[in-house]
Amino acid sequence: MTQSAQPGTANPAATNADGKPLLAGVRVLDFGRYIAGPYCATILGEYGAEVIRIEKLDGSEDRYTTPITEDGQGAGFMQMGRNKLSVTLNPMTDEGREIVRKLVKTADVVLANLPLQTLEAMGLDYETLKSIKPDIILTHVSAFGPIGPMATGVGFDGIGQAMAGTLYMGGTPEHPYRAAVNWVDFGTALHSAFGTLAALYEKQRSGRGQMVTTSLLGTAISLNNVPLIEQSAININRVASGNRAQGAGPSDVYRCKDGWLLVQVVGNPLFARWCKLVGEPGWIGDPRFDTDQKRGDNGEIISERMSRWCAERTLEEARQALAEAKVPCGKVLSPQQALDHPQVQAMGILQPVDYPGLPSPAPVARVPIGLSVSGGGIQRRAPLLGEHTDEVLESLGYDEAARAGLRERKVI
Repeated sequence: MTQSAQPGTANPAATNADGKPLLAGVRVLDFGRYIAGPYCATILGEYGAEVIRIEKLDGSEDRYTTPITEDGQGAGFMQMGRNKLSVTLNPMTDEGREIVRKLVKTADVVLANLPLQTLEAMGLDYETLKSIKPDIILTHVSAFGPIGPMATGVGFDGIGQAMAGTLYMGGTPEHPYRAAVNWVDFGTALHSAFGTLAALYEKQRSGRGQMVTTSLLGTAISLNNVPLIEQSAININRVASGNRAQGAGPSDVYRCKDGWLLVQVVGNPLFARWCKLVGEPGWIGDPRFDTDQKRGDNGEIISERMSRWCAERTLEEARQALAEAKVPCGKVLSPQQALDHPQVQAMGILQPVDYPGLPSPAPVARVPIGLSVSGGGIQRRAPLLGEHTDEVLESLGYDEAARAGLRERKVI
């Protein structure tokens, strides 16, 4: 693992050929909440943007989800809050809106995943922002997109999974299962970061700002597009089949003597190697199994054979035999086993980051993108609530007495 990140310490990997961070000079105002908005800002911050997180005076809800410190700071915030400055502010007051206007004048990007009506009330809608700073970029993340009958609705990751058909296809026909990882949120954050970078490129080229829009439903539909295309084209009306894939085989989770193993076989060469390994060479060329789709259609037969093979072996015995045959597989690891795995440790993705109140550094995952010239990294831990309010407001011209008055009036 890499060295613990401390506030203000530089990471040389985050610089480009001229020694400056890739997004040096870019200021982002982060009004995001939970994952889709905040993680977009996290990505930009990892590549050198200055990200100012604007929070409620008593802290935003996402600061406290999955608590891991005595005062309730959450694991999600350890991940989403890194490389950010924290300013507490009530933008619904006149003085708060004036602070927002001053911040916008200094910013390149405003990022929010709040309902449009809330943005308007806070003075963060695009037309208002553009009147303050004509070249501003507003990256707005919503649940369902800016148009349509649900445009003003609110939602979380699971709603996207449900409406895109992926929850229906998870689990069994009797009981659908939602994916535990918030892939809709994180996918939307990635789309948002890409859109923001594209807008920054356009601004650099032409001087024009713009509004970038992404949505949870849009991400979920996009990432689940293949089953939707299949349904539209051939009206197949698939139902869930647990962990067993419906378009290839063997592709399922199998029980060994001491745990579970995921095996995924796609393509005729892989299937032939698997057949020889498990003692079924006669299945090579068998018309029931001569394409991926036929293997998916007859997946119960294939999975039953693989289940018997795995049941006779330990996890490591099965994994080693499959690896030697060049058949993709992976042990089903617990979170602790994932932390301890030598491959995870060798990749250096998890960076130990200290945080007040934690007994040991938190393993925070850096953005898993490698660039040969300019990379990214974690330069500072997630901020304490309002840790940088004085610093940021002083830069806007608010002296100590003015800040004290704002605090007394519950503006900051």
